[in-house]
Amino acid sequence: MPKLPAVKPRQVIRFLEQSGFMLDRTSGSHFIFYHPVSRRRAVVPRHNRDLPKGTLMSLLREAGFTREELIDFLAGK
Repeated sequence: MPKLPAVKPRQVIRFLEQSGFMLDRTSGSHFIFYHPVSRRRAVVPRHNRDLPKGTLMSLLREAGFTREELIDFLAGK
């Protein structure tokens, strides 16, 4: 299993939007995204630093993605 790279919140937001998620609302510094078909949601903390690995894995899990899908997106595949 490949290691997760350091990821900024804006990269995760771009990944979610290209996967069909839409911004539902904001709550403080957290953006809440919603997917209209799968009815899943993802909460992205919008800070100006890399996301911690545990937070990133939790976010991917709640959105229904694997770490490989994120790594492929970041690599441009």
